[in-house]
Amino acid sequence: MWWKILGIVAGVVAWAVIASVLNLGLRHGWADYAAVEKAMAFTVPMMIARLGESALSSLASGYLAALVARGARSAALGAGVVLLLLFIPVHYQLWHSFPIWYHLTFLVLLPVLSWLGGTLLRR
Repeated sequence: MWWKILGIVAGVVAWAVIASVLNLGLRHGWADYAAVEKAMAFTVPMMIARLGESALSSLASGYLAALVARGARSAALGAGVVLLLLFIPVHYQLWHSFPIWYHLTFLVLLPVLSWLGGTLLRR
């Protein structure tokens, strides 16, 4: 049980670190993105890039959660659910800033890709 809890915590922390590093890369590698980031006036390609960051972070987060939890995929799913619960209020506040497809894709993929990342450990 403790390994699963530690795995979930590790997965959530890993998601935050990986997403932050990827966003720094996006910010420094794409001048137009950096110019509109504070205003959150993203174009569709920019939103897709942000979803890609989240997807990679979720996969890695789930993998790490399962690894720490000694192969328990439930820890990977748990990390994804915790991320979902953390981001629902954030996206509620930002609901007017993005189209609904962006919110739904981001939120649905958090637990799904985290779980999928956890399944990669067994292969």
